[in-house]
Amino acid sequence: MFKDLKKAVCRANRELAAQGLIKLTWGNVSGIDRAKGLVVIKPSGVPYDALRPESMVVVDLDGKVVAGKLRPSSDTPTHLVLYRAWPQIGGIVHTHSPYATMFAQAGRGIPCLGTTHADTFYGEIPVTRTFKATEVESDYEANTGRIIVERFANLSPEEMPAVLVADHAPFAWGKTPAEAVEHAVVLEEVARMAVGTLLISKGIPLVPQYLMEKHFRRKHGASAYYGQQQPQTLNQENKPPSAIIGKMPGST
Repeated sequence: MFKDLKKAVCRANRELAAQGLIKLTWGNVSGIDRAKGLVVIKPSGVPYDALRPESMVVVDLDGKVVAGKLRPSSDTPTHLVLYRAWPQIGGIVHTHSPYATMFAQAGRGIPCLGTTHADTFYGEIPVTRTFKATEVESDYEANTGRIIVERFANLSPEEMPAVLVADHAPFAWGKTPAEAVEHAVVLEEVARMAVGTLLISKGIPLVPQYLMEKHFRRKHGASAYYGQQQPQTLNQENKPPSAIIGKMPGST
């Protein structure tokens, strides 16, 4: 069942370790088959080097396990809330990558300070509000998804494919599991750059709006011209980000 999607999700999970985004088992990737309404996700607590496609767990959008011998990630309810809210996404990543997590723990969004950030994220990467005690005591993981959706009431998950959950850590998403990992990689890089930039110059202004617009729209707008004019979705589904990303954002 879902042989190709299991392979893609397994590869994306293993790529978290290859990209240095995780320690121990602190993270997970999922992917969704929209036609069938089923999600493939990493099993809970399994080391990344032990993951195989057959290890992946398949759940429906209500969280019921329909295939797999292992328990799904404890973050599965968060993923499901996001998939139900945003039908345009096909993959979700959760990590505790250090620089992005620093901003989440500080309760601070990542400001757009330069074009590397603007190539992928349209504006400041947002941080959610702090959890209420009742949201932690009951249905915590699903409530994590709900406060993310709440934060995006006036934001586009396509123009802003990542979020920082206050006091917790980042989530990122994309059209495929591989693209979601790519966004998580870029998120950590721009967070690291922001920390360094703010240490060098605490009063640095945001990148000018016109420059942010140029860099984001040349890659993602209706008249985008960055990269090659050819379909990549099918290839991305089965290749790790290290094979897809090529040059990192900011390159020409």
